[in-house]
Amino acid sequence: MDKDLRNDRLMEALEVAEAAYRDRTPQSRAWSERAAGGMPGGNTRTVLHFTPYPLRFTKAEDQWLTDADGNRYRDFLGEYSAGLYGHTCKPIMAAAEKAIHDGTVLGGPNTYEVELAELMCARFASLDLVRFTNSGTEANLMALAAARAQTGRDKIMVFAGGYHGGVLYIADNARRSNAPFDFVIGTYNDLEATRAAAAGIEDRIAAILIEPMMGGGGGILAETAFLDGLKSFAASNGIVLIFDEVMTSRTGPGGLQGETGVIPDMTTFGKYLGGGFSFGAFGGRRDIMALFDPYDPNALPHAGTFNNNVTSMAAGLTGLRDVYTPEMAARHTARGNRLRDQLTAVISRHGLPAQVTGTGSILCFHFHDHPIRSPADTGSTRPEVHALFHLEMLARSIYFARRGYMSLSVALTDDDDAALLEAFDEVLMHHGDLLCS
Repeated sequence: MDKDLRNDRLMEALEVAEAAYRDRTPQSRAWSERAAGGMPGGNTRTVLHFTPYPLRFTKAEDQWLTDADGNRYRDFLGEYSAGLYGHTCKPIMAAAEKAIHDGTVLGGPNTYEVELAELMCARFASLDLVRFTNSGTEANLMALAAARAQTGRDKIMVFAGGYHGGVLYIADNARRSNAPFDFVIGTYNDLEATRAAAAGIEDRIAAILIEPMMGGGGGILAETAFLDGLKSFAASNGIVLIFDEVMTSRTGPGGLQGETGVIPDMTTFGKYLGGGFSFGAFGGRRDIMALFDPYDPNALPHAGTFNNNVTSMAAGLTGLRDVYTPEMAARHTARGNRLRDQLTAVISRHGLPAQVTGTGSILCFHFHDHPIRSPADTGSTRPEVHALFHLEMLARSIYFARRGYMSLSVALTDDDDAALLEAFDEVLMHHGDLLCS
């Protein structure tokens, strides 16, 4: 198809999709306009915004979301992997309700945190000791603080396109809003280029911080050989290797470190491990984590009023102990891989250049078929393409992120997967030639 003609048809299709969206969601539009009076653009969390305006939800149950206009959606976003348990998991809700009933903001240690720490240390191979925070962002900040204190160095190696929280976004447009660390930028899945970036300054690097699968970067899985190479490089140069498993700790019984067998010095966590409530954690080798032992008068301080809040501790413990058991984690990971294969089969039937990346229960759609090993390979897909795909899937009651990211909850059923596959097939049938380059 002629490029100009394709562009005209794409814009026409998007205009129609946006008009239909507005017709279905007048209350979401009204709430968005009202929200703009108290928040910039009506928004307090950038990733939730999309055009022409985001949905405004009023209720959720199990795998279903209901917007302000009464429209229901199958939730395939899973709160960017924090919603692993769905919206009304009975054991978790019971645990949270009991914790709240027994009293909040205790101002002292509670019993839940002890059991959750023990369970996490048993589950994730890199953890000798662990500490809790309020978010994955905080967890990464504290892990970097620990690495700098342990090594006496200041430089931090990260990877272009990586995301480690609101102040640790490794992209050009986020430099001014990032925490002021002295970053060294490596290239994901390219050990030679990464070593070259560190050449001559190896003895000044405190930590290597890496997602073993880039979430925000496009669902890009790190090659095991690359992770092995980073581990050897870190060990030979006295550098602390940190895996950001905020998203990927749900993959298999012991996270991606368990799946690959590459065990880092430290790991950071967040998302689902709070049972749907605010949560973060960082942990690792005993000698590093001992820096925070308050019995030592020279210990590093680590504050946070809600680090051990009873709701997150109780819900997180119940979820990891009673719901997302190692056996369930293995089944859920296999289920995600199977669904990715089924989506790929739909693409193949239509003969289109597209692909679905990710691992386990995290998936990401890309509308080209070039190999993707780093964020630079994700291509320059026009935002209008993602917008059309997103709006057309919403019209079929499938909710996920505008950028094409999905995260499966255990509340989703085989019927939900079938509905996703049917919707995807329909959208490709009607718009595949406009979506795929």
